[in-house]
Amino acid sequence: MDAIVRPLAVAPCTSDVHTVWEGAIGERKDMILGHEATGEVVEVGSMVKDFKLGDRVLILAITPDWNSLEEQAGYSMHSNVMLAGWKFSNFKDGVFAEYFHVNDADGNLALIPEGLDPVDAVMLSDMVPTGFHGVELADVKFGDEVLVIGIGPVGLMAVAGAALAGASYVYAVGSRKVCAEAARKYGANEIIDYHNGPIAEQVMKLTKGRGVDSIVIAGGTVDTFAEAVTVLKPGGTIGNVNYLGSGETINIPRVEWGVGMGHKTIRGGLMPGGRLRMEKLAKLVTSDRLNLSYLVTHRFNGFDHMEESLNLMKDKPRDLIKPVVVIDDKLF
Repeated sequence: MDAIVRPLAVAPCTSDVHTVWEGAIGERKDMILGHEATGEVVEVGSMVKDFKLGDRVLILAITPDWNSLEEQAGYSMHSNVMLAGWKFSNFKDGVFAEYFHVNDADGNLALIPEGLDPVDAVMLSDMVPTGFHGVELADVKFGDEVLVIGIGPVGLMAVAGAALAGASYVYAVGSRKVCAEAARKYGANEIIDYHNGPIAEQVMKLTKGRGVDSIVIAGGTVDTFAEAVTVLKPGGTIGNVNYLGSGETINIPRVEWGVGMGHKTIRGGLMPGGRLRMEKLAKLVTSDRLNLSYLVTHRFNGFDHMEESLNLMKDKPRDLIKPVVVIDDKLF
């Protein structure tokens, strides 16, 4: 049922930074990092029906066990135990390797569509589906005013997803110029720099005290939730897709939460996996609904640059959105 894949291009993620430097759940030693890649199939199990040697494929960061009870309940990303759909560099070696293993190949691989750059397509592994899941969790509806907190690559995809979902106005929180420029291209109407004062104060001023209908949290800390709850309208929803790598508790402001009765919903979730989701997201790119070229700001050639690329994600220089390391020389 499984496959062995050779990477074509890979990308480090802030989650890899958490694994190495802070906040990873569980003991991890002598494990290969990485969960974002495009690749070429080099071996398939006898029960694999839809993929063969030489196929160029998309691989989501989340590769569930599709026969699990959790999947049948609608939560494939938690197959068998919480967060266990996230296997690469979490429960097994990741994709920063000469070859890597993909379980349930027919359910967890998708062909790279013709004309889609395999380097840009790495963004379909995690950045696009995670950002879009934030929009799903936040239950964005036509005409909603939406706040996206954090405009790294995931937040940028939340901005794009909110615009595609029908948001009437998108406020995006971030400070790096390169991210702000990309956010505007993806549909942000207003950029809020948190260096200029508390986010909640700025949002309430811009909305004339009304607040917003939906919020996607794609960055910040455990303290960010207080700002979000403060500016959320009654009946609104917060969708969190930010990896909280530190802090023991999340504080919710009592009064701003309507003393517990404000109908302000907070939802947080790991993105779904699966071939169908990948194929649909890829169609958004090939149909020119979604342009991924703004995300990849740094391209490297060869495994020798993996450490440099990972350190970029840790240090986040002002000209960075996302680095990609090309493994196949023909792609560089």
